[in-house]
Amino acid sequence: MPQTKIFRFGPIALTTTMTTNLLNPAGATGGVNGGSSGQYIILNHIRIVNKTGTAATCSFWLGATSGNAAGTEVIGQGLSIPANSYSDWYGTLRLEVSDFLVGGSGTATALSIQGEGAVGVAG
Repeated sequence: MPQTKIFRFGPIALTTTMTTNLLNPAGATGGVNGGSSGQYIILNHIRIVNKTGTAATCSFWLGATSGNAAGTEVIGQGLSIPANSYSDWYGTLRLEVSDFLVGGSGTATALSIQGEGAVGVAG
């Protein structure tokens, strides 16, 4: 039976660098005659908070490290967060060791992101 542990990440201030790695599961570790399997993350909730008096946008991708290729957009693409407000995303998004949640904001440090989910051992 798979075991998972609830976890939280963030808050992380979003910068204008749209290729910032925001979240990635831990990889396998070595050891004598062993080592452990890589981990996976199941995201269930993300909150994006705007601390400024002006609306700000953000975008997120799922894929390679520092990647934001067309067709890999997730959660929001140019998503506008109202002034002094927030936006919540709820779902089930699994990230494998090779998956990176990447993103940024159109306005430096106006937005922060935090989320919850579960982490487990793959394999």
